[in-house]
Amino acid sequence: MLGRLTAVLLILLGFAMAANDATARQDDKRLDALFERLQKTADPQEARMIEGLIWTIWFRSGDTTRDRLLERGNDAMGAGKLSDAMAQFNMVIEADPNLAEGWNRRATLNFMLGNLDASVKDIERTLALEPRHFGALSGLGMIYVQREQYEAALKAFERGLKVNPHMQGARQNIQDLRKRIGQDI
Repeated sequence: MLGRLTAVLLILLGFAMAANDATARQDDKRLDALFERLQKTADPQEARMIEGLIWTIWFRSGDTTRDRLLERGNDAMGAGKLSDAMAQFNMVIEADPNLAEGWNRRATLNFMLGNLDASVKDIERTLALEPRHFGALSGLGMIYVQREQYEAALKAFERGLKVNPHMQGARQNIQDLRKRIGQDI
């Protein structure tokens, strides 16, 4: 159960984020404190809340037009309209090549399309802009698993788990990969 003080602080942080959303993106100063707290918490519910706040910041470019493009791209991807999603994400990247989440969304879409080389390139750009992007690190691990590059996959999942120790999927993938390559612990 969340401590009362922690819950209040997270609620206040949420309000501050909503009020100051115009400056949110991967270089947002609030991320440092969120990642620090993510490392320290042992509470799964608090970790999920912190992850949600991090994703909220990452998903905001600071420009309402680009934010709408990201949302439309996400909606199109969810609806299976993959060419529409690609067009939206390409427009985000063209308008703001320094927005990590534009690259990350396109990396996800490229993965869905089976364009693994393009996905890796987009993930590399995402990580150059936001080295703590645990979603991109997890995606990179999945690509390496699909390519049967198990040692590289293991390293990607381990990097992601260092950033976000609450990713149960990454933890399970690490265990499975260690068994597969003979590194049982």
